[in-house]
Amino acid sequence: MALTNEQKKAYRAIGHTLNPIVTVAGNGLSEGVIDELNRALDDHELIKIKISVGDREVKKAVIAEILRITGAEMPQQIGNTALLLRKNPKAKANLSNLQR
Repeated sequence: MALTNEQKKAYRAIGHTLNPIVTVAGNGLSEGVIDELNRALDDHELIKIKISVGDREVKKAVIAEILRITGAEMPQQIGNTALLLRKNPKAKANLSNLQR
């Protein structure tokens, strides 16, 4: 599902106040990192992550792999920080960044 410009703008506004919740370091995507991304997306729906893997091409490949594996969408990326969105119809209101 492609996000409209209005949706992206709304998600960016929410994401502006968030801190990165997961950091992907130079060793790339381990099973633990993927599990943590999935857990965070299930709980919070909209998360900010930090990607510190090297040059631009490697970063693009890592982000593409994260989006493919998690099924998330990316409303915004600035430098080494990306905002990820995966809606959860059963999300807890006190944890979700979209329902606060």
